[in-house]
Parts: sequence; C-alpha cells; structure tokens
Amino acid sequence: MTSLTIAASAGVARITLVRPEVRNAFDDALIAELDAAFRALGARHDVRAIVLAGEGPAFCAGADLHWMRRMAGYNRAENIADAGKLAAMLRTIAECPKPTVARVQGDVYAGGMGLVAACDMAVSVDTAWFCLSEVKIGLVPATISPYVLRAMGARAAQRYFLTAERFTAAEAHRIGFVHEVVGADALDATVDGLLKALTGASPAAVGACKELIADVNGRPIDDALVARTVEGIADIRASDEGREGVQAFLQKRKPSWLAS
Repeated sequence: MTSLTIAASAGVARITLVRPEVRNAFDDALIAELDAAFRALGARHDVRAIVLAGEGPAFCAGADLHWMRRMAGYNRAENIADAGKLAAMLRTIAECPKPTVARVQGDVYAGGMGLVAACDMAVSVDTAWFCLSEVKIGLVPATISPYVLRAMGARAAQRYFLTAERFTAAEAHRIGFVHEVVGADALDATVDGLLKALTGASPAAVGACKELIADVNGRPIDDALVARTVEGIADIRASDEGREGVQAFLQKRKPSWLAS
C-alpha cells in the first residue's frame, strides 16, 4: 500500500504523506517512495514547483517504531546501508531541480525536521511543534544535520540538537527554520502565494538560482567564486529563456513561459 499520494496540475505537483495513523512516520518503504517521487517530478517539464505535505495531525514524527525495532538488531554495515537510503532521499529533495515547498500542517519531530529542512521553503501553521528528539533515546540527528544546520544555523542547533527541547512554530520562524507561520485557515493561501511567484518566474532561471545558492553559500569570495558568478550571469543571459525574458521586459509583454 502506498504511503503517499501524488497529484499534479497547473504546473504544481503535490506529494502528500498519507500515514496519519502513525503521524506520517517514515520507514524504508516511504523513504524509497519519496526518493522516487522527487526524482520523477523533478524530471517532468510540466512541473514547475513541488509541495510536500502531510495528512492528519502531524506533518512527520520521524522514524516509524516498527522500522526502529528492526534497526535495533542491525549490525554496523546494515545500519550504514539503511541510513544511506535516508541520506540519499534527503539529498534528492534538496537537489531537486524544481523549487520545493514544505506545507507544515502539524508537528515535526526528529527525521521529519530533515524533510522540512531539505525543502527550499517552509510554511507552518502556528500550532505546530518542532523537536530534534534524538538524544532522548541515545541517538544523534546525524543524517538530517546538513539540512537542519543549513536551515536553522549552528547557534540554534547547539541548543536544540543537545537539549531535544520542543519548540514552537514562532521559534522555528525566529531561527529561520521556516519562512512563514500562519493560522490553519491561511496555510493554503500562503503556500499558494509562494507557488504563484515560483510558477511566474523563468523555469530555467529558478533552477539556475538553486544551483547558484549551492555553489556560492559558505564559499570564500575569491577569484574562483567571482569567476563562477561571472560565468553564471553570462550563461543565463545567452540562454533562450534569458534572451526571451529580457526582450519581453523591454517590449512590455509577457514572456513565453507565461504566454500560454
């Protein structure tokens, strides 16, 4: 039985976790489904943006208990292979060529924090709670750490990785983990506002911006980085969409990606 649903229309694909009975906790099957879904949708020309959502009271509670029971008996090699699949799935989301938005309708715990952090943007309801709970059971948030650290910063991680405290959506917003916090009645409208902006932009430029952020963030501003940025703007200016966008702007008309 599938653990998620996929729907696509008007340039937007929506992936929804549908395991509300276990608070959308993931296991190896769901990990494989998510990896395949983001790979497939990321390759579709008709998809301009992807929303990751959850059904039920929680967005994602982390690892499924039955999966954890199985893992408890793994040796080191089996644990490395198992964790590698989760790491690959998170990287697939983070490196998806299409912009991704996490629609957080409920609580986010442990590995679920990695799902939110791997997305480009996150909108949360004001009632959601967040928690990096791993140290409470003798573990560490290792696999999700590259994405969570990028989202909340090292200083916030020094508190929440080590204490496993629950924190509110308002705090998640303050530390930069989510971009918007709204009431439940405004969640879809806020997500739709981001989608309108994303689907109104040049698809090629949006994809190039994702690559640019990955290339530039955290790098020293040296000759190599400056050369990379010079090449980046030169390449996009010479591209079909770059030329079309500039011409449309100068001619005061809609660009071709909005004309249909």
